[in-house]
Amino acid sequence: MKKQHENYQELIWRLAKTDFKLRYQGSILGYFWALLKPMLTFTVLYFVFSSIFNPRNSDGVSTYSLELLVGILMYSFFAEGTGAGLSSLMSKAQLVTKIYVPRWTIILAATINSAMIYSMNLLIIVALFAIKGFLPEWQAVALFFLFSFFIYILIVSFSFIAAPLFVKFRDLSMIWEVLLMIIMYASPIIYPLVTLPAKYHQLILLNPVAFIVHFTKESLIHAHYADPSQYLIFIIMLIAFFVSSIFIYQKMIKRVAENM
Repeated sequence: MKKQHENYQELIWRLAKTDFKLRYQGSILGYFWALLKPMLTFTVLYFVFSSIFNPRNSDGVSTYSLELLVGILMYSFFAEGTGAGLSSLMSKAQLVTKIYVPRWTIILAATINSAMIYSMNLLIIVALFAIKGFLPEWQAVALFFLFSFFIYILIVSFSFIAAPLFVKFRDLSMIWEVLLMIIMYASPIIYPLVTLPAKYHQLILLNPVAFIVHFTKESLIHAHYADPSQYLIFIIMLIAFFVSSIFIYQKMIKRVAENM
């Protein structure tokens, strides 16, 4: 059992590294695209919205650039990861139909590839915080990494459900692209949550991406934290989603090869 577990780990890691290399193969900038893409998005959005949303901390220092960058990178991780997980089985159709490979290893490898790109992008956050001379509390940094892990759990849970579904329903990718756009604008990424009427805050925070992005920015930049009960409810809902995704995956995965 232990040897089989180690073999699965090696297989997942090899698939993830192969996907990462193939993604940038043939491009002039290569791996720099992993850093350049979110930076270009940040630059455009900052140029457009900085004059509208420009929150300052207690010392009167503008923090919008920090908040925007954190929000973009966390959302990009979610969008890239769910997109990769969604198409993971179809993109590896030959592995699914011609040889036996545990399907879940293919899905995990795709999501790990997105996590590798996100890890590289963390250098951008560190650089901007250093340029701004902004040092967050250690509790906030720990919470940031915890929330990053929560995003990964969301990605894996979604992928376990969506990847088998996508094999049968190819329209799912277009539907998810539209939903991702809605999730982005329904989350306090471009704008601070306080700019919206207070009566809508709880409704917006039901969106797990909005919850993660908002409280990550609040803790890292403003040293504000949610009530422990809010974190506990969120974690319980996240665990429930993850367990449900495994159950649904086991039900659907049996006929994946037939549907390809």
